[in-house]
Amino acid sequence: MSCRSRRNSPTPPSRRTGRPPARPTDARLARRILSRLVRSYGPRPWKRHGSAVELLVWTILSQSTSDVNSEAGFRALRRALPTWDAVADAPAAEIARAIRRSGLARQKAPRIRRILRRLRDERGRISLEFLRTWDAPDAYEYLVAFDGVGPKTALCVMLFALDMPVFPVDTHVHRIATRLGLLPRGVSPGRAHEVLAPLIPPPDRYAMHVLLIEHGRRTCRAQRPRCPGCRLRDLCPHGRRRA
Repeated sequence: MSCRSRRNSPTPPSRRTGRPPARPTDARLARRILSRLVRSYGPRPWKRHGSAVELLVWTILSQSTSDVNSEAGFRALRRALPTWDAVADAPAAEIARAIRRSGLARQKAPRIRRILRRLRDERGRISLEFLRTWDAPDAYEYLVAFDGVGPKTALCVMLFALDMPVFPVDTHVHRIATRLGLLPRGVSPGRAHEVLAPLIPPPDRYAMHVLLIEHGRRTCRAQRPRCPGCRLRDLCPHGRRRA
């Protein structure tokens, strides 16, 4: 996952102007894709995955590494420095040692510490729960203002911790949406949510996101996708070409 500063971030959710509306055919295709994914992998009811600060730190750790490594780095950080105040007060080198499994520890450690310190200085405590009362565009702008927080990181925090019906785009979602023709080739992962979110009704965005990720891990892999057994193959130009 790439890191982008605020000046490079796309237009926040629900403040897009000058873009053509979603084509009805794309919205119908998105509904068919979600229906098949639910039948293949089961329903995915909306659930919270932790506090917003936890999700923010975990997602920063997940940048440019695997889920296994980011999870290991997060757990090691929590063991070494059990409170967010302890992380904020620790030397950057100590944080980097704790999160070394996540990769790029020397870059991630000071970013995490700066975010935690800024929250404490501005809000009096290290928490992002106040964003629950904000509109999604304002919450998005607040999050991407932090160094190291790009569109995907901000939207993941909003979806998984703040119960906001946004649509993050990770590498799995970007790959599958491009193969299925929902996403025009050449659209960057950082801007893909602007194209995909309008195709998906807000109540379905959580399920679509997590099911596309599951489909990407099990079937529509980056290398050697399992097209012959894919439940979406007849909807997928890429799969039909491979067949």
